[in-house]
Amino acid sequence: MNDESQTYQSKEIPYEEPDAVERAINVFKQLPGIGDRTARRIVYWLISTSGEQIDEFAEAFRLLKEQIKICSLCFNVSISDPCNICSSTERDHSTICVVAEPRDVSAIEMTRIYNGVYHILGGVLDALKGIGPEQLHIDELIQRASSDEVKEIILALDPSNEGEITARHISKLLEPVQVKLTVLAQGISAGSTLEFTDPKTLTNAIKNRRPI
Repeated sequence: MNDESQTYQSKEIPYEEPDAVERAINVFKQLPGIGDRTARRIVYWLISTSGEQIDEFAEAFRLLKEQIKICSLCFNVSISDPCNICSSTERDHSTICVVAEPRDVSAIEMTRIYNGVYHILGGVLDALKGIGPEQLHIDELIQRASSDEVKEIILALDPSNEGEITARHISKLLEPVQVKLTVLAQGISAGSTLEFTDPKTLTNAIKNRRPI
């Protein structure tokens, strides 16, 4: 092999993706569970698809920004404030189900057995991530629980260390309040989430909830 071939093989050829592609990849990488490979796959799929489909995506994101509100009572996502659950006269307002995130509401609603209202904390206590009580909607929950109308608080948090710590913190704050406090029955696997729990298991956990 001559010197010219050796020089050619060892030479690094720089490659830079177009700025628009790199920017789109970095945007998708900000989404939960999306790494570099998945982000690139999404971006190159978008590039290869029709302009109409890209416009549909853009319109969906625009509507999310313009129409979605946060309910001032329960902190769920909605198109109105208060949300359709909090404003419903057919809901049992004496029972409040406490969850970490809005997506947990969707999981419980899919069971079609719960007819109370909700309170979204906005996360769980996590010292490693710097999430303390002041970052969550815990004070608002205590205020709601103190109403004479409220008879039961269901703590429906993920069975994780952070979820259990949050549940204990809330239960301690609710000790002076005359309200029934319950947690979901065992059955949801430790480390799993309400979001990915099948409706049958979640139904049983709600039906067989137990007092703290």
